[in-house]
Amino acid sequence: MAESIFGEEFEREMSDLDVELTRIRDLAEGVGDTIANAFRRAIIDGRSLNSVLSDVARRFADIALKAALKPVGLMISGFVENLFAGANPALNAVPFAKGGVVNAPSYFPAGLGRVGVMGEAGPEAILPLARGADGRLGIAGGQTVTVNMTVQVSDAPSFLRAEAEVSAMLLRAVRRGTRAS
Repeated sequence: MAESIFGEEFEREMSDLDVELTRIRDLAEGVGDTIANAFRRAIIDGRSLNSVLSDVARRFADIALKAALKPVGLMISGFVENLFAGANPALNAVPFAKGGVVNAPSYFPAGLGRVGVMGEAGPEAILPLARGADGRLGIAGGQTVTVNMTVQVSDAPSFLRAEAEVSAMLLRAVRRGTRAS
C-alpha cells in the first residue's frame, strides 16, 4: 500500500468528508425527488398549488425528522441489543474480555442508566487491565521481557574495566521497562 504524502490523519479527515458529502448528496436527491413527485402528482391529479406546497413541506419535515432521529434510533437499538445480549444466559462469551478493537460506532451501557459510545472517531482498542506487584494499574497479561547482553573482551582485566558500563546499560534497560509498564 502506498504511503500518503499528507499523512494518516489527513486521509482519515478526507474519508470523513467523503462520507459527509455522500450523505448530503443523498439528502439532496431525496429533496429533488420529493419536489418532482409532488408536482407530477399535482399535474396528474389536478391538485392546487397550495396542496402541492403543503405536501412538499410535509415531506421535508419527514426527511428532516428522520435525519435528526437516526442517531437516537441507533443508540436505542444498540442499548437494547446490549441489554438482551447481557441478559441472555445462552450468550456466555463476553466479546472483549481479552481485549479487541472496535472499528465502528458502538453503543454500550455505561452504568447508572447512561449509554456510552466507542469507535465513533475511528478504531479504538480495548485492553484488559491488572494491578502490578507495586499496585500500579497496567495492561494485563504483559509478556516477560528478556534482555540479552553480549560482552566481548580480549581478557579478564578488560571485562573488569567494562563491568561498570555493562551494569549501567542493564540498569537503564530495566528502568525503561519499568516506565513502559
